[in-house]
Amino acid sequence: MNTAFRRIVFLIILVIAWELGYRMFQWGWKFPSPIQTYQAFYDGFTKGNLLEATLSSLRRLLISFVLAIGIGTLLGFLFARFRYFDETFGFLVVALQTVPSIAWLPFAIIWFGLNDTSVIFITTIGATWTMSMASRTGIMNISTIHLRAARMMGTGSGFRMFFQVMLPAAFPHLITGVRVAWAFAWRALTAGELIARGLGLGQTLQDSRSIGDTATILCVVIIIAVIGTLSDHLCFKRLEDRIMLRYGLDSAKR
Repeated sequence: MNTAFRRIVFLIILVIAWELGYRMFQWGWKFPSPIQTYQAFYDGFTKGNLLEATLSSLRRLLISFVLAIGIGTLLGFLFARFRYFDETFGFLVVALQTVPSIAWLPFAIIWFGLNDTSVIFITTIGATWTMSMASRTGIMNISTIHLRAARMMGTGSGFRMFFQVMLPAAFPHLITGVRVAWAFAWRALTAGELIARGLGLGQTLQDSRSIGDTATILCVVIIIAVIGTLSDHLCFKRLEDRIMLRYGLDSAKR
């Protein structure tokens, strides 16, 4: 309760400082005031397409995120279990991780056209490499004693070993990878929507920039920040706490 109260007080102070800065420095249209931003929110959700743009972006993001988690976790497992695969394709993934996902957009447009598939493609790429490296690190850090004990208890070396032993043991690294992958997916999604066609937050940013509507631009930024914060706090953080508690890792976390 104290933390929530402090955050509310901080936000109130921030809004007051924001309004004072707008009036003192006379930002004009270059940066909106809190009142202008609120009006843009109201008009965007009641009269405009801000809600539809948000839902469209979330749909693309969730599809890409699920693909990235699945592909990245599988690649990380292969990197951790097969040395040759790690030294060849794993080396390539490390190199690809440094390439901004937006750099693949021209290829995506050539291959798929200016549509949702192109945006989903580069968004998936933006999150996959980070997830694969996180899952690789998590699986490689599993103690061999635990793996041998699991085999002696009858888990074998196949799917049961992977789902019952490796995933829970690697979870601290996996949840870190999931959080970072979520952030990278948002960046790739917004960048892709700035160029590709179709309704979305990125396209809303582009349209607002064209007409100098800085209030709507700020609205989109706030929407992305709020969704990112809520998803991390209400989803990823709670999932982490539950699995840590279930597998007896909560004491190690503290």
